[in-house]
Amino acid sequence: MDQILENKDKKTTTKATTAKSKSKTKAKTKAKSKDKQHLVIVESPSKAKTISKYLGSKFKVIASVGHVRDLPKSKLGIRKDENFEPDYINVRGKGDIIKALKKEAKNASKIYLATDPDREGEAISWHIANILGIEPESESRVEFHEITKDAVRNAIKNPRQINKNLVDAQQARRILDRLVGYEISPLLWRKIRRGLSAGRVQSAALKIICDRENIIKAFIPEEYYNIVAILGKQHGSSKKVISKLAKIGDEKVADGNKTIIRTQADADNIVDELSKGQYTIAKIDKKERKRNPFPPYTTSSLQQDASIKLGFLTKRVMYVAQQLYEGVDIKGRGTVGLVTYIRTDSVRISDQADAMVREYIKTNYNEDYLGYSNFSNKKKDIQDAHEAIRPSDVTLEPDLIESSLSKDQYKLYKLIWSRFVASRMSPAVYDAVSADIENGKYSFRATGSKLKFDGFLRVYNSVNDEDKDKMLPDLEEGEVLNLKELTADQSFTQPPARYTEASLVKELEEKNIGRPSTYVPIIGTLTDRKYIHREKKSLIPTDLGFIVTDLMETYFKEVVDSGFTAGMEDRLDEIESRGDDWHLVVKSFYDILEKELEVADKEIEQVIIEDEPTDEICDVCGKPMVIKHGRFGEFIACSGYPECKNTKPIMKKIGVACPSCGKDLVARKSKRGRVFYGCSGYPECTESFWNKPVDEKCPECGSLMTEKKTKTHSLVCSNSECGYKK
Repeated sequence: MDQILENKDKKTTTKATTAKSKSKTKAKTKAKSKDKQHLVIVESPSKAKTISKYLGSKFKVIASVGHVRDLPKSKLGIRKDENFEPDYINVRGKGDIIKALKKEAKNASKIYLATDPDREGEAISWHIANILGIEPESESRVEFHEITKDAVRNAIKNPRQINKNLVDAQQARRILDRLVGYEISPLLWRKIRRGLSAGRVQSAALKIICDRENIIKAFIPEEYYNIVAILGKQHGSSKKVISKLAKIGDEKVADGNKTIIRTQADADNIVDELSKGQYTIAKIDKKERKRNPFPPYTTSSLQQDASIKLGFLTKRVMYVAQQLYEGVDIKGRGTVGLVTYIRTDSVRISDQADAMVREYIKTNYNEDYLGYSNFSNKKKDIQDAHEAIRPSDVTLEPDLIESSLSKDQYKLYKLIWSRFVASRMSPAVYDAVSADIENGKYSFRATGSKLKFDGFLRVYNSVNDEDKDKMLPDLEEGEVLNLKELTADQSFTQPPARYTEASLVKELEEKNIGRPSTYVPIIGTLTDRKYIHREKKSLIPTDLGFIVTDLMETYFKEVVDSGFTAGMEDRLDEIESRGDDWHLVVKSFYDILEKELEVADKEIEQVIIEDEPTDEICDVCGKPMVIKHGRFGEFIACSGYPECKNTKPIMKKIGVACPSCGKDLVARKSKRGRVFYGCSGYPECTESFWNKPVDEKCPECGSLMTEKKTKTHSLVCSNSECGYKK
């Protein structure tokens, strides 16, 4: 019995020891888990820096630097016979980033996927989740609509599941674009030349530009005349009354953008009759005219306005806007995200932001400046999840933080800030006067106005010449005016203007082609492919652009048709809003494309494009050199090919002489594709610069000055030992 009890005591002791050991292990594990950081994955390294500051030491924030998985570049990567399933691979060059993501994820107690709050960002989160083995149902997705302390911390407190509808909408777009690009582009390579491409949105945009150019070329100007009478009061005010002929009897003179007076003879006859008659005021109309503020910016309206007001190309707009969104180092505040997310179709703002800006207006102006405009979106659909582009903190006035911003950042931030504040202000009010003046059967109209209350114009000054004060003198009905001058101004109808980046963006938006985030790469691709070129601000199609468009219009009508492309955008949106099956949307498009590809391949004959001549002579055989297009871009070659195979790279002169030998400095590319500036006399002369030299010498040491834009300087001395800045 004693032995039995002894054994029992041993078992009890062993159990207690084991339980105690397990408890200690569990406590250690729990403590270790507490020591682990939460991992937050964003897209941009600069955004990671800003967010890390707001979340503190318990969080580690790292960047994926964009996509980590995508379709392969070397092949189609879509199984057309298997319901168009994509074959995603890890993006080349992202091996180290993926390895770092996996390592940090393994050591993290919780993972937050905080990529950009749009379709593309949702897809990137989905791909990261796949790589890291995160369950799709896991509530790991967070969205930062603005990079501020409160917004970031609130987002972390409210994670959600990855939205598969958003992911599917992005997948459908990506797959459709891949099918168009990888199926049609090889055809263009075979039939025209290497390096060309077609795209679902790109080709429709190119057709819009080509159609406009065709209208301009076919335009025949029509002559017409405006009759203008400059009148004055017989007594009192010396102000001129500038009036235009508006009616002849009951017939209006204006006919669209011209008048019904089409010949010099008709104009002379009218002037002769008017010279004999008397000008009497038949009617005076006085009223108050209001001009309402604009809504805050969407992506496309920001691109358009910054292009018009600041002269920024759309690419530059988005680059600077991204900097403002991700965070700028503000003196006394550290890194601050200055604006909300920059890719949005919505003009809506949050209740909190609305209350904040209204309080700002009341405090800094007065109640009279407080407006109550209601703005609604053109399309009441899915993208309303994002606010309009606005300042994250309206009290951060542009002029207060100017010293912390680059010139471009300051200009764009001021534009965004002004537009947002103005959108909540009262209308501008004008006193408007119009006078109908009669001379026999001829009726003239004179108008004038004066700004009575500036309203929103106080902060967002968009006044043009038509809005400036141009008041009429005090006039009375029945009053007779003196004729000071009577002219018949000859004019000619004008063709529509060529598209600029701003007007093309507006056209694409109105036709529902593409999305604001795609406008920049579309214009970039059209330029890179030499389908269009810029002349000042105008976008002009090249001969190559016309050739490609004609071919696409003949054999791939749906791809270039604006209506079809817009309808496809709606169907893609419905994948997101209603959860439609993306496979069916892709199939319906590809069924059409497949048949057109078959016909095009049989019917299209080889298109021969003549090489562009140059002023250079081949130094081998003496024949003229021409510009050719190869797999890796343009180069200069002998026109005597294949007998003479002499070639040269195209060197772009920058208008500055080499300081060593006096030959031209030219732009070159390194093996890694980085642009640098070297002597055209290479290899005899090896002078080179990373920064672009300018035709100006350093006042300190005499070396060339180079362009290196910083917050405070735009030119620096090329001699690193000198250090002079201007």
